[in-house]
Amino acid sequence: MKNQSRNTLLFTSLSLLLLLALLLNISFGQVAIPIKETFKSLFGGQAEKETWEYIIVNFRLPKAITAILVGMGLSVSGLLMQTFFRNPMAGPYVLGLSSGSSLGVAFVLLGAGFLPKLFSQFLLSSYGIILASCLGSLFVLLMILVVSQRLRDTMSILIIGLMFSSFTGAIVSVLSYFSTAEQLQKYTFWSMGSIGNLSWESILLLSISVAVGLLLSLLTLKPLDALLLGENYAKSMGLDLKKARYAIILATSILAGSITAFAGPIAFVGLAVPHLSKLLFQTSNHRILFVSTLLIGAIIMLFCDTISQMPGFDFTLPINAITSIVGAPVVVWLIVRKKSLS
Repeated sequence: MKNQSRNTLLFTSLSLLLLLALLLNISFGQVAIPIKETFKSLFGGQAEKETWEYIIVNFRLPKAITAILVGMGLSVSGLLMQTFFRNPMAGPYVLGLSSGSSLGVAFVLLGAGFLPKLFSQFLLSSYGIILASCLGSLFVLLMILVVSQRLRDTMSILIIGLMFSSFTGAIVSVLSYFSTAEQLQKYTFWSMGSIGNLSWESILLLSISVAVGLLLSLLTLKPLDALLLGENYAKSMGLDLKKARYAIILATSILAGSITAFAGPIAFVGLAVPHLSKLLFQTSNHRILFVSTLLIGAIIMLFCDTISQMPGFDFTLPINAITSIVGAPVVVWLIVRKKSLS
């Protein structure tokens, strides 16, 4: 009863913090908008100035929604991977999906010059880059699923994922070597991640993808609880390990692959947030951890995006740099803390 009331208090606090993070994210930026006006605009009213209303509806609200979707999706996929591999350093990209997406984008941005002009014009558009990223991650996913049919050991799948990452990274390096400075600059900008360039149509597609991934993740929560004590224990409890493995890999692939396609590779969020959730709630129950990682992931991404906007300045920092600056010390602290307690 005491734990239940504590969890209720924590979830309420996180929900309020998420609302505050959303208001701050939309209010702060190169043009400061009073929080009162932001609140009014979001909840049915209209901001005092037309320019504020335009900025909120067309620029900051889409970016905030993207940040929430990215934070939620990466955090949950990180939680799935850490439990599945029983490895606290596993993240959403451990299967090589990000590398597959990067390879697809690299073929477009670094190799579009070798294609006919009609094809290169489409592929260099925002939708062409998203399509290339999706195809790249889908290719890696199919390879992982084919290989996982032949492997019984979960850790072998982890090694295969790392090998795919190395292989695709090598191909990207070769493409980079033969590319022009302009092509390399475009690819570098994509690899830094961006959540501010999506249209409402793109956000709708991303929302559908993340929703499908999260719904599939919900079906894996019971198997994940069983896997905490090892695969042999899970089998003795009647778990169909092969079916659970496919569901977990597919859920992670949908979440991490779609987010990388639309927002680029975002580092550390999927790695750090599950640890923060476990530390805060002091539980291994995946039903509680699922909801808590959703909330904490969204909050952290909103705060990171607020910092990247550099309120009062005329420039915006890459979101990937901010998440790494925030996430890396958290991971280091968690490792040191774990070692000191053991």
